[in-house]
Amino acid sequence: MSDVSPSPDDVSKLPAATPLTRAALEIDEYAATLGWDLPARLFALVDSAQLRKADPRIAEQLGLSGGDEPGLTPVEQDELPDGMELDKFLGTIAWPAAVAGCALVVERMMLPPGAEQSRPRNATDAQLADWVAGHPKREEVRITAAVLRDGKKEIALRLRSKDTAREVLTGPDLVPGLTAALLATFS
Repeated sequence: MSDVSPSPDDVSKLPAATPLTRAALEIDEYAATLGWDLPARLFALVDSAQLRKADPRIAEQLGLSGGDEPGLTPVEQDELPDGMELDKFLGTIAWPAAVAGCALVVERMMLPPGAEQSRPRNATDAQLADWVAGHPKREEVRITAAVLRDGKKEIALRLRSKDTAREVLTGPDLVPGLTAALLATFS
């Protein structure tokens, strides 16, 4: 058995992955090529087969020529407004019917399980942010959260300390607050 992790082109060929998981991993790989310490990025997720039918020329430009196999095509949106809080920005989004889902890439600091026990009591948000940033066991992570209109969700989580495709964690419930906020953009 080979010890080689799949290339970004191979992500779409993973048999066990759902179209949503493949889209989240594809976006994660794209974000990985850009590096770290970047602002949040927003993507619309479009049904690839519907895109091929509706606009074959654009589908071909995006490399989507082929049959009717299921898939989602990520389309990066304009940059998020400077200085606007993410939750407030998400509250301003309305997606057209052609958009099957959306995805968001954000970088955050995470603490290991059990760190909450040493959390300062009655701290302000700014004090908590400072506490997390100064915690010796903090981990920088890149989170790619993807959701569909029907409520399906997927997270791809990459630790900066293990910055390889092979180490990306996936699961629908890794960051439930973020997927809930994205699902609300379809309300």
